[in-house]
Amino acid sequence: MMAAIRAAELKQEVILIEKNSGLGRKLLLTGKGRCNITNACDLNSFLERFSKNGQFLRDAFKSFFNEDLISFFRSRGLHLKTERQLRVFPATDRSNSIVDILNKELNKNKVTVICKSLLKDILIDNSKVKSVSLNDSRVIPADRVILCMGGLSYSFTGCDGYGLELAKSLGHSIVEPRPGLVPLRVKQAYPRLLEGLTLKNIRLVFSDGRREIISDIGELLFTDSGISGPLVLSLSGKIIDWLRDGRSVYVEIDLKPALSKEQLDKRILREFEDSPKKSVKNLLKNFLPNRLIKVLIDMAKISQDKKVCQITQAEREKIISLLKAMRLDIAGSLPIEKAMVTRGGVSLKDINPRTMESRIIKGLYFAGEMIDVDADTGGFNLQAAFSTGYLAGQNAALN
Repeated sequence: MMAAIRAAELKQEVILIEKNSGLGRKLLLTGKGRCNITNACDLNSFLERFSKNGQFLRDAFKSFFNEDLISFFRSRGLHLKTERQLRVFPATDRSNSIVDILNKELNKNKVTVICKSLLKDILIDNSKVKSVSLNDSRVIPADRVILCMGGLSYSFTGCDGYGLELAKSLGHSIVEPRPGLVPLRVKQAYPRLLEGLTLKNIRLVFSDGRREIISDIGELLFTDSGISGPLVLSLSGKIIDWLRDGRSVYVEIDLKPALSKEQLDKRILREFEDSPKKSVKNLLKNFLPNRLIKVLIDMAKISQDKKVCQITQAEREKIISLLKAMRLDIAGSLPIEKAMVTRGGVSLKDINPRTMESRIIKGLYFAGEMIDVDADTGGFNLQAAFSTGYLAGQNAALN
């Protein structure tokens, strides 16, 4: 939509082809339906939130960045707000507020929108784009085509990977698609008992035996098959890469990252001395959510109703160890269809970062999730989509 709007603003005749019955289906889902359109941090901080390929986007961000995107929507009457971690949302808390404005701009700029139509092929002559063919046998002449067909994540929105197949058939290298920002599966069964429980102010330490990733302090969510939440999603891509290397990976959950083991030991000893007749189950209510207490005590192999005064030093040390490093063995991730973003895509070697044009076929441009760039949660991926779309639309119009 942004690519079409920008190209049309520059007085080009633009046709937007959409396989769904309406535009922005995936956009409507983002930010849990609230649409976290961007992040208000500075450029260098922004680029740091991308995986190793983030620098590729520097030109796109110089052309159209977060302040430009915010101004785009505000100047069209939409109030925006900045929340914690500098995430920017529409003040309405409704993603359709974003889609509505984009649709109005398409209409205002006289973009022809063809819905319920599948792109079948791009016809090339002498390494130049000539036309596109649709599934209903229509052929539309076009000397410039922008592919914004997404990856493989949230496949029910229409992202089926066909765009990547098409790019490959036209001679482009494809970096194998992998899930990004995706919940992880674990080998242990107990997360199923905790499904839906959110732990706040915890830290994660992932390891494959030789490397270690220590997370920030944040939130974790237990699922029916493992773990999710902001900390897990942010690091899931790296963990998947480790697993692809064939190594075993585990995570240790530090439930009390603000306290060292020694400080935690002293605090628990004080609690023990103050309430010697309490059951260990009731005493741990000062430290953990109720649902987690039973699991931790079972892992420590202690009776639920054992009195604090009966707890041995070894049992106390086991409790402390679990509070500081509750271990889970990572089995894998949910499939790419359930991931928030697709990692991989059209190789950056085949795309000119200053224009988003293919280096292989003149007049062919790429934007959005099709490109081999991905980032953390917080509005970064959507800004990359808007920025690459804007740059592609601008250069397709001017070149």
